[in-house]
Amino acid sequence: MRNHLILAASSAALLLSGCCSDCNLKQTNDIRVDQIGYAVGSAKMAFTTLPASRFSIVNDEGDLVLTGSVADAQYWADAGDTVRQIVFTDLDVEGKYCIVLDDSLKSYPFAIAAKPYECLAKSAVRAFYYNRCSQAIDSLCGGTWARPAGHPDTCVMVHSSAASKARPEGTILSMPGGWYDAGDYNKYVVNSAITTYTMLQTAALFADKAASLGLNIPESSNDLPDIVDETLVNLRWMLMMQDPNDGGVYHKLTTLSFEGFINPNECQKQRYVVAKGTAAALDLAATAAFAYRTLPQISASLQPLADSCLAVAKEAYRWSEKNPDVKFRNPADVSTGEYGDGDLADEWFWAAAEMYLATGDKAYAAKVAEKKNTFGVPTWGSVGMLGHISLALAADDIVGSANIITSLADGLVQADAASPISLSLAQYEWGSNSSVANEGMIKLIANRLNANDKLVASAANDLHYILGRNGTGYCYVTGFGTKQTMNIHHRPSSADGIEAPVPGFLSGGPNTIVPTDCADDEPRSQFPAKAFADQECSYSTNEIAINWNAPLTFLVWGLL
Repeated sequence: MRNHLILAASSAALLLSGCCSDCNLKQTNDIRVDQIGYAVGSAKMAFTTLPASRFSIVNDEGDLVLTGSVADAQYWADAGDTVRQIVFTDLDVEGKYCIVLDDSLKSYPFAIAAKPYECLAKSAVRAFYYNRCSQAIDSLCGGTWARPAGHPDTCVMVHSSAASKARPEGTILSMPGGWYDAGDYNKYVVNSAITTYTMLQTAALFADKAASLGLNIPESSNDLPDIVDETLVNLRWMLMMQDPNDGGVYHKLTTLSFEGFINPNECQKQRYVVAKGTAAALDLAATAAFAYRTLPQISASLQPLADSCLAVAKEAYRWSEKNPDVKFRNPADVSTGEYGDGDLADEWFWAAAEMYLATGDKAYAAKVAEKKNTFGVPTWGSVGMLGHISLALAADDIVGSANIITSLADGLVQADAASPISLSLAQYEWGSNSSVANEGMIKLIANRLNANDKLVASAANDLHYILGRNGTGYCYVTGFGTKQTMNIHHRPSSADGIEAPVPGFLSGGPNTIVPTDCADDEPRSQFPAKAFADQECSYSTNEIAINWNAPLTFLVWGLL
């Protein structure tokens, strides 16, 4: 039955008057809605786990504005729930609203606006600012979450695993800056690579938004877009991780074991650069080569940095050719994040693609053809799709990358259409929320290659999932929504004495890989879409990471 837009007051409106403003109705988590809101002119859907047949929508003054029929029940196996969609696309007037069921229960509030995600777009990037290493977060830019600088990284030692004739064990290096990787205080090249690439790609593809969205960071007064300034903080650190004597790249800068949940300035453990590896070298080559092409398009002032990036990329790739299969594993005395990778074909493809696009050298094109695969939605350990993205967006698509991306995106849209809650995600693995965001990114890139409203609508569904229309009802971005993630696995948020976590971070999301990272007396749901715990101890579901915020940034900026 078609929804009916109420144009005048009615007896039902009188009955419901004031329901959102004076809490006469009970708020329920059983109505799952995007807790930030929906864009004017877009499809609008929530769902409920309750056996309702009719719904009403009221504004923040309690006036009834829409009634309609709840869709037929469907079983959502991932959550073990029977769900019913609530479609309210007909409501297209800007305002604040809630959904009402049975004249007694209301949803979390949400907005309909021309640009509902602008604040989120800024916060998703500002989260990186809060995770800067070697730099104080001042009150002018950091507000409530200001903190002293930690980890100057000016006295970093060469670990025995990274020792060479030119830089023997114990050599002191200076490698300040960059971003803390996740909930810990270490820095990892392979995770920085996909993150930095995604952020630079966001700045390049959405240049108009990059130019207009100020982020209130220390560099905001210069002539560069703030998102570029923020990304350069990490790119410059990545360049330092190359050994200039041979072109090899250290896998990570780390303590031997994780620091406790203390403030950055309280940390005292010695930090090291640990073993060179092929994945790190190829990832740096790819990122630096992409930066070489991208930075001058943003500003001519960045040409010198771009030239340095290309020099680094060539040396890193050359080292990889001499050391084609050096797979990183943690040395015996190192227990921080490993980011090990048993298959380097995707790194070779991505690096070769970027080097070819940067130089036009046919030798790189031959490697692209040799390592070509369809790959899949990108992750830190599967970066081949990034090569396809760069090739498809360039003038010289030498291996049909555009078709590969389009095919992947079409499959995701089909999965969305078959889902009871309009979600294309198939597996709830570690960082599942970032998989949702990366799927949204693929759809938006496919739309850029061949415009299709279904791709944009499906990408919007990915964002709706992240913002509350999911199996738990949480808004998974800190600082947003009514049911917020409050206890992220993030050392600064834990140690700062502030109840609210640092805002703008995407929580990892449901997964069943590590079901016992918290106390056994608080078991996690066995249903994948509900396997989440808003607890600091739940590093497998509630940690944050730079490579998760990067696709969130792309997705939100693409939907602005």
